[in-house]
Amino acid sequence: MIKGVIFDMDGLLLDSEKLYVRFWIEAARSQGYPMELSHALGMRSLGRSFAIKRIKEYFGENADYYAIRAKRIELMDKYIKTYGIEKKKGADALLCYLKENNIKTAVATATPVERAKEYLERVNLFQYFDEIISAHMVQNGKPAPDIYLLAAQSLSLEPKTCMALEDSPNGVQSASSAGCVTVMVPDLDTPDEKTKTMLYSTAEDLEKVIDLVKELL
Repeated sequence: MIKGVIFDMDGLLLDSEKLYVRFWIEAARSQGYPMELSHALGMRSLGRSFAIKRIKEYFGENADYYAIRAKRIELMDKYIKTYGIEKKKGADALLCYLKENNIKTAVATATPVERAKEYLERVNLFQYFDEIISAHMVQNGKPAPDIYLLAAQSLSLEPKTCMALEDSPNGVQSASSAGCVTVMVPDLDTPDEKTKTMLYSTAEDLEKVIDLVKELL
């Protein structure tokens, strides 16, 4: 049944979601917006149009998403250049297994392609992927299904034959609505009751996903 696996990147392959949350908060506060942890968690994996809407919901119609985002990028780039970035537990084991078993792989991320490539190369994961799909390549980012539909298409597969791996509710909604077999590997929080209804399963870490793939081969 499963012929491909599509990966979210931040918080799933890379231990970077905590950095996004930290620097969304710092960036927003530097611009005068009282962002809290709950606000930043709600921003995870959102495509730009949805992120703009969310910022305005939080801080009013005049809230400047682009100024906050530019500051967040500045702060996060400076941090990563100084301290690097880490991959998530089990990433190598899972990707090696998929490669050995000729299962196609793609990344579906809100991050621009070149930046995603840079981050994945830093942790020696880029070579495992057949395709890198960014939200910038589709009309609507997560939680809309567009990015997963394009990722499956790029692998020449139907979404129902692809397992999607996500760590956030917005990403789970995107993958599930595209028709993928959706698995959550929790990072900063666990799935709520609504999210659970969209999942095939959950996994403690990426290595544990191997058993789920074996169930569906």
